[in-house]
Amino acid sequence: MAVTIEELYRNYGILADAKPEDLGQHKYAYQVILDGVKGGPKEKRLAAQFIPKFFSSFPELADAAINAQLDLCEDEDVSIRRQAIKELPRFAAGENIVRVADILTQLLQTDDSAEFSQVNTALVSIFKMDAKATLRGLFSQILQGEDIVRERAIKFLSIKLKTLPEDTMTKEVEDYVFTETKKVLEDVTGEEFVLLMRILMALKGLQTVNGRQQLVELVVEQAFLEQALNPADPDTVDRLLQCTRQALPLFSKNVHSSRFVTYFCDHVLPNLSTLTSPVAELDIQQEVLKLLAEMSPFCGDMEKVEANLLMLFEKLLEFMPLPPEAEGENGENTMSEEPKLQFSYVECLLFSFHQLGKKLPDFLIDKINAERLKDFKIRLQYFARGLQVYIRQLRVALQGKTGDALKTDENKIKVVALKITNNINVLIKDLFHNPPSYKSTVTLSWRPVQKAEAVALKRPSGEEMGTGSTMKKLLSPPLPRRNARQIYNPPSGKYSATIGNFTNEQRGGFRGGRGRGFGGRGGRSRGRIY
Repeated sequence: MAVTIEELYRNYGILADAKPEDLGQHKYAYQVILDGVKGGPKEKRLAAQFIPKFFSSFPELADAAINAQLDLCEDEDVSIRRQAIKELPRFAAGENIVRVADILTQLLQTDDSAEFSQVNTALVSIFKMDAKATLRGLFSQILQGEDIVRERAIKFLSIKLKTLPEDTMTKEVEDYVFTETKKVLEDVTGEEFVLLMRILMALKGLQTVNGRQQLVELVVEQAFLEQALNPADPDTVDRLLQCTRQALPLFSKNVHSSRFVTYFCDHVLPNLSTLTSPVAELDIQQEVLKLLAEMSPFCGDMEKVEANLLMLFEKLLEFMPLPPEAEGENGENTMSEEPKLQFSYVECLLFSFHQLGKKLPDFLIDKINAERLKDFKIRLQYFARGLQVYIRQLRVALQGKTGDALKTDENKIKVVALKITNNINVLIKDLFHNPPSYKSTVTLSWRPVQKAEAVALKRPSGEEMGTGSTMKKLLSPPLPRRNARQIYNPPSGKYSATIGNFTNEQRGGFRGGRGRGFGGRGGRSRGRIY
């Protein structure tokens, strides 16, 4: 026979009126309250409140009490579930904390937003009781739980850990997070990898040079830098991109990018044209070159600096064409089609070459023969001529524009295009010094500026004003995606070119499931495993 409301109140009264030392004598009264989970909605709501209140007084009924509360956490009535979840932290004492944390972690799979919020609140509350024990429960589910539970537990940690006070996140707790996260990293998807790195980067103990170096080592393991790159496999390419992006903010003058830069020069640049993009809209060549450029200032001592410079030199030759032939053997005009100048690619390659050149400043003089150096300078000169045309046209187009006028999509593209061309111009001038110089400093065009500034522009000449009518051809139509990369197209003609892909927003994610690193994970059984 089901327990009634009256019986629940009567037995609650017995327990509430008893002296603390006499509570153990009223085991039957507590059992009646436990049986309340088998009643109707009202009985269940009362049981959800009464069970945890006297839980600690009946250790011999601990398992039965927790299981009864769990039954309420899975009730069909969402209000009963919320009440039961709200009370769960009251069971978190001693050895039970790990179990309660494990249970709450599994409950993260709920699709009810209010219930999900309640679970989050309960988890945070037991974190403050015993952070390490709570983490044991969370990581148990991350390592062994269902995929949806694992995913939400990792997201919970990535959001909540950084909000906990220092007296909760002690060194012992942070060390435990680091140790367990390394275990999880052995079997992750791309999205999980990013979130786990976010967790680790937020740990106070890893903010030191030694800590950042440890994080770089973790990323190196995930990137498989000891293996050759398969350019035709989008998953392999994506793994490298994701790992490099996670490593980038860790690099500094004391934490070096040498292994990544060397890997890019050894395995990526030789296969640049055959790389398979993991995302359809992503310009994979541009993405790779941008990552290389951003890493290049942080190279330490490099065993293969000459080989790396030679590879960058070869790639620059590919993207910096010779001027077209103007006349044939009999003097007739045989002007061939003008080559396109890939300004965005060249900015990245020149910047990387310029950074590594500081480590071997005599490279162009001692390591490149006179014939090739002459050829290189002809290409530089031709490229520089094209630059001057576009720089003048862009300055005319942006003349006098400030504030909101510079914030239109069209003018944003022009501003970035002007940055690209100015950067290349500065770097080319350095290389034309005799001997070549590597002293100039430029900020890569896609790097964010600290504050909006008006573009300082000279007054256009009459000749430059005449080019204004062609500026409509400088811009391609905006792409449909809000954060999609936008392409700047200079006018067709003598210096036809494409300056493109300057935004840094659109990034690809890993494909497929999990495995060693980012491979495939097997499925898991579903159902309650408390």
